[in-house]
Amino acid sequence: MILKRFLTIFVVLNLVVLNSCGMYKKVDQRQMPDGAQAKARKNVEEGRGVSIGGLVKKRGSTNYEFSTSNPMWRASLEILDFLPLSTVDYSGGMIITDWYSENNADESIKISIRFLSNEIRSDNLKIIVHKKKCTSSTNCVITRLGNNEISNELLTSIVKTAAKLEKEDKKKNKKK
Repeated sequence: MILKRFLTIFVVLNLVVLNSCGMYKKVDQRQMPDGAQAKARKNVEEGRGVSIGGLVKKRGSTNYEFSTSNPMWRASLEILDFLPLSTVDYSGGMIITDWYSENNADESIKISIRFLSNEIRSDNLKIIVHKKKCTSSTNCVITRLGNNEISNELLTSIVKTAAKLEKEDKKKNKKK
């Protein structure tokens, strides 16, 4: 009994002492005015770059990565503009359409495009096409179509359109 009281008093006193030493003081980042600027300055000095509002600027580079300046991204959205889109994530490099059916309500397709790089090359896109075939309202089978006509046509169209957009952008920049 005496040992329990002693341990309880010991623990409470230790907590009071440790708390009074400032060990558990809360730190408010708003009270440290140079915290964010110092971190950003350190990142730039180390060559890691700094992200400001979706703008990525790396040391020694004047390339700004906006979705509107990426021809592959713009071409993909232009080609898929007739499809309902369920996910469009530029920073993640992915476009996913919703299920789409033209005339046959029992068959629909879903397309996902992954961007592996910003360069205009066919191997920098991964296009996956899924087909959903329903025999009744509750019995549907979804299959992934391999290297098929739809994905090949999409890939060709996107790369051609991206090359055309990049060429137009270069012409505009020369005029300026």
